[in-house]
Amino acid sequence: MSSSTGKLFKITTYGESHGPGIGVVIEGCPAGITIDQEWIQRQLTRRRPGQSSLTTQRKETDTFQIQSGVYEGKSLGTPISIFVPSTDIKSGDYYKWADVYRPSHADYTYHAKYGYRTPIGGGRASVRETIGRVAAGALAAQILKQEFDTSVIAYVDSIGTISGNGYENPPSSIEEVDSSIVRCHNSKISDKMITEIEAARKAGDSLGGTICVIVRNVPPGLGEPTFDKLEAELAKACLSIPACKGFESGSGFAGTRLRGSENNDVFLPKNDTSSTTELNVDLSADSFTEDTEKVGPSYKPNPVHGIANVPEVTTKTNRSGGIQG
Repeated sequence: MSSSTGKLFKITTYGESHGPGIGVVIEGCPAGITIDQEWIQRQLTRRRPGQSSLTTQRKETDTFQIQSGVYEGKSLGTPISIFVPSTDIKSGDYYKWADVYRPSHADYTYHAKYGYRTPIGGGRASVRETIGRVAAGALAAQILKQEFDTSVIAYVDSIGTISGNGYENPPSSIEEVDSSIVRCHNSKISDKMITEIEAARKAGDSLGGTICVIVRNVPPGLGEPTFDKLEAELAKACLSIPACKGFESGSGFAGTRLRGSENNDVFLPKNDTSSTTELNVDLSADSFTEDTEKVGPSYKPNPVHGIANVPEVTTKTNRSGGIQG
């Protein structure tokens, strides 16, 4: 099992959804970086469940602990370990479904691969695993900001059949994104998304969606030919997130419907360097070439079981749904 990713900045996540907690070990953080722990907690709080009636109702505080690698608010250059205890573990409902492979979950594949699995929650395949990614990402964001003035902002662009404006009129701040409980800064579209979610919830169903990510002030030259080019690394990072089923960069899939004369980025002079237009922004060949990058992961609906018959593993008979999570 691979629970690590990265080279210069390497993270290893650990823990199961219904275990004592989730953690991450971060290697490669330079010494002397000022660590804003309030920023890390803010990002974990944005991720945590139970923030509204539209999401899972598991109530976790997701309060983190730094266990190594930081002294008096600065990084030591040694591995940084961050741990988030789980406080709202309710495993009882899972035991009565222990002999069922949940549709579109990792139950069967984990059992087939390892010969043994936990019947409670999704284990390592749970979205709760992303706690480690969020904590590491919050730290990485601070390094990038301090060293390169690089900033990252992400927002929801579509939920179900309701779509936003893509990269047109993006939000100017995280606060603008967080003004909506569905993380869509366009209030009219946000209201439609909420209505769509409530209708699906009432029907005992769920929805998928897409997000837009904009990274500004990215140093040119990132990425290594040919298998480690930046798009490939970003795609791997996104597609390894539970439920992520698609990835696009720049003009993405929409660009396939344009002609080459329309879908290209022209280099323009800018402060003695090169700037470009923003269609494919901005990956030429195998390396990053400009200061703004746009990526868009897409996520499938959470597989629901209240509206499906699920076969038992031992008896091979169907059992009606009712599994949550």
